[in-house]
This record gives sequence, structure tokens and C-alpha cells, in this order.
Amino acid sequence: MKENQADRGALFLMGITVVLWGFSWIVMKHLSALIGPFDLVVGRYGLAFLVLFSILVATRKSLRFPPFWLTVGIAVFQTTAFQCLCQMALTSGGAGHVALLAYTMPFWVVVFAWLLLKERPARRHILALVLAALGLIAVIAPWKGVGSVQGSLLALGGGMSWALGVVLTKKMFISHRVEVLNLSSWQMLLGALFALPVALVWPQRSIVWGPDLFWGMAYMAILASALGWWLWLSVVRKVSATIAGMSSLGVPVLTIILAWLLLGERPTLLEAWGVMFIMAGLVAINLPPEALRRLRRRNLRT
Repeated sequence: MKENQADRGALFLMGITVVLWGFSWIVMKHLSALIGPFDLVVGRYGLAFLVLFSILVATRKSLRFPPFWLTVGIAVFQTTAFQCLCQMALTSGGAGHVALLAYTMPFWVVVFAWLLLKERPARRHILALVLAALGLIAVIAPWKGVGSVQGSLLALGGGMSWALGVVLTKKMFISHRVEVLNLSSWQMLLGALFALPVALVWPQRSIVWGPDLFWGMAYMAILASALGWWLWLSVVRKVSATIAGMSSLGVPVLTIILAWLLLGERPTLLEAWGVMFIMAGLVAINLPPEALRRLRRRNLRT
């Protein structure tokens, strides 16, 4: 009973995260014309750290740094590498396609979780992965090309980096007693610090100061980063790395819809079918095992 309640709670938190991150890809695409990709990463995570650290101080939570090497690994792969690679990909690709390539993350999570956490995927996980893979292939349509090869590889690299970060995060929660808010805060700080040398060295566009930049950065720092990553780590803590990764596929689905409505990136019929397959995969991964057994029994009776 408690496990089912935990799953429902994680599903609710994941739903909020999907909405926050779905909008964030649209905001990031808009901000790509106003600020360099690495300046954006440093700015959003630096501001997110200040928000979360202030909450830690106000609520008198522990400020102790989490286990060092795991925290560094999480920040490098899940925060800095993931965001920097995706930001670079966004400069040459559409928000919907870049998001989908980045969200190959769940497939890499299955591999890394199997190798590092011994999380052997169950039948429903395999079914969900197959459905989601068909959906991603239909949307990406690699036979038509997915933009520049460089941009595609950057987005895929971002997905792999995030996947490794997810597995390291799960390992952290398994091996140590760490508060989610505390880990989120230090992850934001390290993510900003690791991206800072790249932002200083890599040539970027000049920052265009104005209200659009202010409100965009406010959304990315407070909602997408501070709140979004706190919710995400809460989900990873409650469920397996595989289920957390698969549930995140709601983000690119929402991004495609928003990119269509707000950016004019109209999906094709094949992309619509792809979204349906991804949604079917999400249902399969999040459906309670008891419900799946009931469905199998009904099919056997008919």
C-alpha cells in the first residue's frame, strides 16, 4: 500500500515537472537569441542556487555538503554537461527535435541502471521502451535528417550525460541519507561553477538586456531549475531510475505541442503518431503491476 502511495505521489510530482520543463524548452529557444548558451547555464543555475540555499537557511535545514564524489558526478553529468550540450544544440535545431533527441535519456538510463545498480528491466519496462522507441523514431524521422549532424550528436550526448547523472543520483539515495533540498542546492551551485570556465572561454553572442531576458531567466532559474530539479530529485528518490527516466518522456511530448502552438513548429502526421506511441509507453511504465495483471486476465478470458 505504501509503495503504491509512493508511486502515485511520484507520478504527481513528475506531472508538475513535465509542465515546468516542457515550457522551459520553449523559453530556452527564445532566450537563445538573447544570451549565449553557457551564460544561460551559469546564470540559471547560479540564481537557482541562491533561491534553494535561501530556503535551506530559512527552514534551518542542514547545509552540510553531500558525499563529495557522487555529488560532483551528479553535477557534472546531470547538470552541467546535459544543459551545455543541449543549449549548443538549440542554437541550430528546433526546440521540439532537440528535446526529443535529449530525451533519449530513458533508454540510456536502462543501460546504466542495469550496469551500475543491477536494476534488471521488467517486462513492462521493455514494452514501454519499445513503444517509446517507435514513437521517438517516428518523430525524429532519421531517414529525413535531423538538422546538422553536430547538433544531433550534441543533443544525444546531452541525453547520455543526463542518464548517467540520473543513475548516480539513484545511487546516492540508495547509499546515503541525503535531503533532496540539500542535494538540489549543491547540485545547482556546482553546475554553475563547472559551466563558468566554458562560458568565459567559449565565444558567445553578446547579452541582449531587457524585459524578455529578465522574465526568461526568472522562469529558468526559479521554476525550471530550482523547483524543477527539486521535484525531479524527489521523483528519482521515490521510484527506480528506469521508471523515473521513462516518465520524463512526457516533457518532449508537451514540448512538441507547445512548439507547434507557440513557435509555429507544426508536427507532421508521422510525428503525431510518434507522440501517441510515446504516450502509450508512458501509460505502460506508470500503470500499476496489479492493473496490468488484471488486463492480462481479462484478455485470457476473452
